[in-house]
Amino acid sequence: MLREDRYRKKIGLGQEGNALVLLIAVLAIIFCIFKFIWLVYNIADKDLNAYYQNIFDWLTVPADFEKMMTRPWTLVTFKFMHKDTWDLLGNLLWLWAFGYIFQDMTGNNKLVPVFLYGGFFSGLFFVLCYNLFPKLVPLAPAVTLVGASAGVMAIAMAATTLAPDYRIFPMINGGIPLWILTVIYVIIDLARMAAPNSSAGQFSHLAGAGIGFMFIYQMRRGRDWSNWMNNFFDWIGNLFNPDKQNWKKTAKTDLHYKSKGTQPYKKIPNITQKRIDEILDKINQQGYRFLTDEEKDILKRAAEDEEL
Repeated sequence: MLREDRYRKKIGLGQEGNALVLLIAVLAIIFCIFKFIWLVYNIADKDLNAYYQNIFDWLTVPADFEKMMTRPWTLVTFKFMHKDTWDLLGNLLWLWAFGYIFQDMTGNNKLVPVFLYGGFFSGLFFVLCYNLFPKLVPLAPAVTLVGASAGVMAIAMAATTLAPDYRIFPMINGGIPLWILTVIYVIIDLARMAAPNSSAGQFSHLAGAGIGFMFIYQMRRGRDWSNWMNNFFDWIGNLFNPDKQNWKKTAKTDLHYKSKGTQPYKKIPNITQKRIDEILDKINQQGYRFLTDEEKDILKRAAEDEEL
Protein backbone atom coordinates (compact mmCIF):
# COMPACT_ATOMS: atom_id res chain seq x y z
CA MET A 1 0.00 0.00 0.00
CA LEU A 2 1.40 3.35 -1.05
CA ARG A 3 1.41 6.09 1.52
CA GLU A 4 2.57 9.67 1.89
CA ASP A 5 5.90 8.36 3.20
CA ARG A 6 6.60 7.13 -0.29
CA TYR A 7 7.40 10.72 -1.20
CA ARG A 8 9.60 11.46 1.78
CA LYS A 9 12.64 11.01 -0.40
CA LYS A 10 15.58 9.74 1.62
CA ILE A 11 19.05 10.95 0.79
CA GLY A 12 20.40 7.78 -0.78
CA LEU A 13 23.82 6.30 -0.14
CA GLY A 14 25.00 6.85 -3.68
CA GLN A 15 23.13 10.07 -4.33
CA GLU A 16 25.16 12.94 -5.71
CA GLY A 17 25.97 15.53 -3.05
CA ASN A 18 25.20 13.32 -0.05
CA ALA A 19 26.97 15.31 2.68
CA LEU A 20 27.29 12.34 5.06
CA VAL A 21 28.91 10.06 2.49
CA LEU A 22 31.21 12.85 1.28
CA LEU A 23 32.31 13.66 4.84
CA ILE A 24 33.04 10.02 5.63
CA ALA A 25 34.94 9.67 2.35
CA VAL A 26 37.05 12.78 3.05
CA LEU A 27 37.96 11.54 6.53
CA ALA A 28 38.91 8.10 5.20
CA ILE A 29 40.92 9.43 2.25
CA ILE A 30 42.88 11.91 4.37
CA PHE A 31 43.69 9.16 6.86
CA CYS A 32 44.94 6.88 4.07
CA ILE A 33 47.12 9.64 2.59
CA PHE A 34 48.89 10.41 5.86
CA LYS A 35 49.11 6.75 6.82
CA PHE A 36 50.87 6.14 3.51
CA ILE A 37 53.36 8.92 4.30
CA TRP A 38 53.88 7.38 7.75
CA LEU A 39 54.47 4.01 6.09
CA VAL A 40 57.08 5.51 3.77
CA TYR A 41 58.92 6.91 6.80
CA ASN A 42 58.67 3.53 8.49
CA ILE A 43 59.87 1.50 5.50
CA ALA A 44 62.73 3.94 4.84
CA ASP A 45 63.77 3.42 8.45
CA LYS A 46 63.51 7.12 9.15
CA ASP A 47 62.81 8.67 12.51
CA LEU A 48 59.02 8.64 12.98
CA ASN A 49 59.31 11.58 15.33
CA ALA A 50 60.39 13.62 12.32
CA TYR A 51 57.15 12.64 10.56
CA TYR A 52 55.05 13.89 13.46
CA GLN A 53 57.07 17.05 14.03
CA ASN A 54 57.46 18.05 10.39
CA ILE A 55 54.14 16.89 8.91
CA PHE A 56 51.41 15.54 11.17
CA ASP A 57 51.64 18.02 14.06
CA TRP A 58 51.30 20.96 11.67
CA LEU A 59 47.67 19.93 11.17
CA THR A 60 46.72 19.25 14.81
CA VAL A 61 45.82 21.82 17.47
CA PRO A 62 48.72 22.49 19.86
CA ALA A 63 47.66 23.12 23.45
CA ASP A 64 50.30 25.85 23.76
CA PHE A 65 48.55 29.13 22.96
CA GLU A 66 51.53 30.86 21.34
CA LYS A 67 52.19 27.89 19.06
CA MET A 68 48.51 27.68 18.14
CA MET A 69 48.50 31.35 17.13
CA THR A 70 51.25 30.58 14.62
CA ARG A 71 49.12 27.71 13.23
CA PRO A 72 45.51 29.00 13.30
CA TRP A 73 44.48 26.68 10.46
CA THR A 74 44.80 23.75 12.84
CA LEU A 75 41.42 24.70 14.37
CA VAL A 76 39.93 23.50 11.08
CA THR A 77 42.30 20.74 10.02
CA PHE A 78 42.69 18.78 13.28
CA LYS A 79 39.25 17.17 13.02
CA PHE A 80 40.25 15.50 9.75
CA MET A 81 43.39 13.91 11.21
CA HIS A 82 43.66 10.55 13.00
CA LYS A 83 46.68 8.70 14.32
CA ASP A 84 45.07 5.36 15.05
CA THR A 85 42.96 3.20 12.74
CA TRP A 86 40.57 2.24 15.52
CA ASP A 87 40.00 5.88 16.44
CA LEU A 88 39.06 6.59 12.85
CA LEU A 89 36.73 3.59 12.58
CA GLY A 90 35.04 4.46 15.87
CA ASN A 91 34.45 8.06 14.75
CA LEU A 92 33.14 6.95 11.36
CA LEU A 93 30.73 4.51 13.00
CA TRP A 94 29.28 7.12 15.35
CA LEU A 95 29.26 9.70 12.56
CA TRP A 96 27.23 7.37 10.38
CA ALA A 97 24.79 6.56 13.21
CA PHE A 98 24.07 10.13 14.28
CA GLY A 99 24.73 11.76 10.91
CA TYR A 100 22.17 9.59 9.11
CA ILE A 101 19.47 10.52 11.63
CA PHE A 102 20.40 14.21 11.65
CA GLN A 103 20.50 14.40 7.87
CA ASP A 104 17.16 12.60 7.62
CA MET A 105 15.53 15.26 9.80
CA THR A 106 17.22 18.44 8.53
CA GLY A 107 18.24 17.74 4.96
CA ASN A 108 21.59 17.73 3.25
CA ASN A 109 23.03 21.14 4.13
CA LYS A 110 23.23 21.18 7.93
CA LEU A 111 25.54 18.22 8.63
CA VAL A 112 28.91 19.62 7.55
CA PRO A 113 28.40 23.06 9.18
CA VAL A 114 27.54 21.43 12.53
CA PHE A 115 30.60 19.18 12.21
CA LEU A 116 32.87 22.14 11.50
CA TYR A 117 31.38 24.34 14.20
CA GLY A 118 31.70 21.60 16.80
CA GLY A 119 35.34 20.93 15.99
CA PHE A 120 36.31 24.60 15.84
CA PHE A 121 34.89 25.56 19.23
CA SER A 122 36.12 22.33 20.81
CA GLY A 123 39.63 23.26 19.65
CA LEU A 124 39.32 26.71 21.20
CA PHE A 125 38.05 25.23 24.46
CA PHE A 126 40.94 22.75 24.46
CA VAL A 127 43.53 25.52 24.15
CA LEU A 128 41.83 27.63 26.83
CA CYS A 129 41.82 24.71 29.28
CA TYR A 130 45.54 24.12 28.91
CA ASN A 131 46.34 27.80 29.33
CA LEU A 132 43.96 28.73 32.15
CA PHE A 133 44.05 25.77 34.54
CA PRO A 134 47.32 25.76 36.55
CA LYS A 135 47.63 21.97 36.64
CA LEU A 136 47.42 21.76 32.84
CA VAL A 137 49.69 24.68 31.91
CA PRO A 138 52.99 22.73 32.32
CA LEU A 139 51.66 19.99 30.02
CA ALA A 140 50.63 22.33 27.19
CA PRO A 141 53.88 22.24 25.13
CA ALA A 142 53.64 18.46 24.66
CA VAL A 143 49.90 18.03 24.02
CA THR A 144 47.86 18.29 20.81
CA LEU A 145 44.20 17.75 19.89
CA VAL A 146 43.41 15.45 16.98
CA GLY A 147 40.42 13.58 15.60
CA ALA A 148 36.81 14.04 14.48
CA SER A 149 35.22 13.21 17.84
CA ALA A 150 34.28 16.80 18.68
CA GLY A 151 32.49 17.26 15.35
CA VAL A 152 30.69 13.95 15.78
CA MET A 153 29.68 14.95 19.30
CA ALA A 154 28.17 18.16 17.93
CA ILE A 155 26.14 16.21 15.38
CA ALA A 156 25.00 13.73 18.04
CA MET A 157 23.79 16.51 20.35
CA ALA A 158 22.15 18.43 17.51
CA ALA A 159 20.19 15.35 16.41
CA THR A 160 19.19 14.56 20.00
CA THR A 161 18.12 18.14 20.71
CA LEU A 162 16.02 18.16 17.56
CA ALA A 163 14.28 14.82 18.20
CA PRO A 164 15.22 13.16 21.51
CA ASP A 165 12.47 10.55 21.14
CA TYR A 166 13.51 9.52 17.63
CA ARG A 167 13.35 5.72 17.67
CA ILE A 168 16.10 3.41 16.47
CA PHE A 169 15.91 -0.40 16.22
CA PRO A 170 12.08 -0.37 16.17
CA MET A 171 12.00 -4.18 16.37
CA ILE A 172 13.20 -3.96 19.99
CA ASN A 173 10.11 -3.18 22.08
CA GLY A 174 9.03 -0.34 19.82
CA GLY A 175 12.49 1.14 19.45
CA ILE A 176 15.21 2.77 21.56
CA PRO A 177 14.99 6.56 22.04
CA LEU A 178 17.83 8.49 20.46
CA TRP A 179 18.71 10.21 23.74
CA ILE A 180 19.71 6.86 25.26
CA LEU A 181 22.17 6.22 22.43
CA THR A 182 23.60 9.71 22.91
CA VAL A 183 24.08 9.18 26.65
CA ILE A 184 25.93 5.92 25.93
CA TYR A 185 28.14 7.70 23.40
CA VAL A 186 29.00 10.54 25.81
CA ILE A 187 29.82 8.09 28.61
CA ILE A 188 32.11 6.05 26.33
CA ASP A 189 33.84 9.20 25.11
CA LEU A 190 34.42 10.64 28.58
CA ALA A 191 35.50 7.24 29.95
CA ARG A 192 38.53 7.44 27.67
CA MET A 193 39.90 10.18 29.94
CA ALA A 194 40.83 7.42 32.39
CA ALA A 195 42.97 5.66 29.79
CA PRO A 196 46.78 5.99 29.87
CA ASN A 197 48.23 8.93 27.93
CA SER A 198 44.80 10.57 27.77
CA SER A 199 44.41 14.36 27.86
CA ALA A 200 41.72 16.93 28.34
CA GLY A 201 40.78 16.39 24.70
CA GLN A 202 37.84 14.18 25.65
CA PHE A 203 36.58 16.84 28.04
CA SER A 204 36.82 19.46 25.30
CA HIS A 205 34.39 17.37 23.24
CA LEU A 206 31.67 18.69 25.55
CA ALA A 207 32.20 22.06 23.90
CA GLY A 208 31.27 20.37 20.63
CA ALA A 209 28.12 19.01 22.28
CA GLY A 210 27.25 22.51 23.48
CA ILE A 211 27.61 23.88 19.96
CA GLY A 212 25.32 21.16 18.60
CA PHE A 213 22.68 22.16 21.13
CA MET A 214 23.06 25.87 20.37
CA PHE A 215 22.85 25.26 16.62
CA ILE A 216 19.39 23.70 16.96
CA TYR A 217 18.33 26.24 19.61
CA GLN A 218 19.13 29.09 17.23
CA MET A 219 17.64 27.33 14.21
CA ARG A 220 14.30 26.99 16.00
CA ARG A 221 14.34 30.76 16.48
CA GLY A 222 14.90 31.45 12.82
CA ARG A 223 18.68 31.94 12.95
CA ASP A 224 20.33 29.35 10.74
CA TRP A 225 24.08 29.31 11.41
CA SER A 226 24.69 27.16 8.34
CA ASN A 227 23.50 29.71 5.76
CA TRP A 228 26.75 31.64 5.33
CA MET A 229 28.77 28.44 5.20
CA ASN A 230 26.53 26.83 2.58
CA ASN A 231 26.59 30.02 0.53
CA PHE A 232 30.38 29.92 0.68
CA PHE A 233 30.43 26.26 -0.42
CA ASP A 234 28.08 27.09 -3.30
CA TRP A 235 30.29 30.00 -4.34
CA ILE A 236 33.37 27.79 -4.35
CA GLY A 237 31.52 25.10 -6.30
CA ASN A 238 30.33 27.60 -8.90
CA LEU A 239 33.89 28.90 -9.38
CA PHE A 240 35.00 25.47 -10.57
CA ASN A 241 31.75 24.66 -12.36
CA PRO A 242 30.24 27.88 -13.78
CA ASP A 243 27.74 25.94 -15.90
CA LYS A 244 26.16 24.31 -12.84
CA GLN A 245 22.76 25.71 -11.97
CA ASN A 246 22.42 27.07 -8.49
CA TRP A 247 20.27 24.69 -6.44
CA LYS A 248 18.82 27.70 -4.66
CA LYS A 249 17.33 28.94 -7.89
CA THR A 250 13.68 29.49 -7.16
CA ALA A 251 10.62 28.28 -8.96
CA LYS A 252 9.74 31.94 -9.35
CA THR A 253 12.64 32.34 -11.75
CA ASP A 254 12.06 28.99 -13.46
CA LEU A 255 8.49 29.94 -14.34
CA HIS A 256 9.34 33.47 -15.54
CA TYR A 257 7.44 35.23 -12.81
CA LYS A 258 8.30 38.56 -14.35
CA SER A 259 6.11 37.87 -17.37
CA LYS A 260 3.01 40.08 -17.45
CA GLY A 261 -0.25 38.68 -16.20
CA THR A 262 1.20 35.26 -15.45
CA GLN A 263 1.13 33.74 -12.00
CA PRO A 264 3.98 31.43 -11.00
CA TYR A 265 1.51 28.73 -9.91
CA LYS A 266 -2.14 28.17 -10.49
CA LYS A 267 -4.11 26.00 -8.12
CA ILE A 268 -5.57 23.31 -10.29
CA PRO A 269 -6.99 19.93 -9.34
CA ASN A 270 -4.26 17.99 -11.11
CA ILE A 271 -0.87 17.75 -9.40
CA THR A 272 2.03 18.06 -11.81
CA GLN A 273 5.18 15.95 -11.59
CA LYS A 274 7.21 19.15 -11.71
CA ARG A 275 5.60 20.37 -8.50
CA ILE A 276 6.24 17.03 -6.79
CA ASP A 277 9.88 17.09 -7.90
CA GLU A 278 10.30 20.58 -6.47
CA ILE A 279 8.91 19.44 -3.12
CA LEU A 280 11.19 16.40 -3.13
CA ASP A 281 14.17 18.66 -3.81
CA LYS A 282 13.16 20.80 -0.85
CA ILE A 283 13.04 17.68 1.34
CA ASN A 284 16.48 16.72 0.07
CA GLN A 285 17.97 20.10 0.93
CA GLN A 286 16.09 21.13 4.08
CA GLY A 287 14.30 18.05 5.47
CA TYR A 288 10.67 16.95 5.61
CA ARG A 289 10.05 18.99 8.77
CA PHE A 290 10.39 22.24 6.80
CA LEU A 291 7.57 21.52 4.34
CA THR A 292 4.52 23.74 4.51
CA ASP A 293 1.09 22.25 5.18
CA GLU A 294 0.19 22.81 1.54
CA GLU A 295 3.27 20.90 0.34
CA LYS A 296 2.56 18.01 2.71
CA ASP A 297 -1.01 17.91 1.43
CA ILE A 298 0.23 17.76 -2.17
CA LEU A 299 2.40 14.74 -1.34
CA LYS A 300 -0.50 13.05 0.41
CA ARG A 301 -2.83 13.64 -2.56
CA ALA A 302 -0.17 12.40 -4.97
CA ALA A 303 0.22 9.18 -2.97
CA GLU A 304 -3.55 8.69 -2.93
CA ASP A 305 -3.69 9.20 -6.71
CA GLU A 306 -1.06 6.48 -7.21
CA GLU A 307 -3.02 4.08 -5.03
CA LEU A 308 -5.92 4.51 -7.41
